Amino acid sequence: MTLSIFATISPKPEYLDALEQALRLMVRHSRSEPGNLRYDLFLRDGESPTFELFELYRDEAAVEAHRQSPHYQAYRSATAHWLAAPTQVRLARPLDLAPFN
Repeated sequence: MTLSIFATISPKPEYLDALEQALRLMVRHSRSEPGNLRYDLFLRDGESPTFELFELYRDEAAVEAHRQSPHYQAYRSATAHWLAAPTQVRLARPLDLAPFN
């Protein structure tokens, strides 16, 4: 059963550009993971720009493989002090998805 992840990432203002570049690299690597079905990055405008990630995985094993991947571990290490708040991660099980092309 597929598993969705919604993540909200709040950078410190001085790290906005650096965090965006790190996230774009994560997107590129994560999309090539065998169990990844979607990995989309958004920027929510406002007083404090915030990044949003929507991730879709084949199953829980694919999520765990992502979390153990070298690119995810490198991202976490590199960006830990760039965040204004801890990353908010919400997991959800899809109920009604549009077909994949």
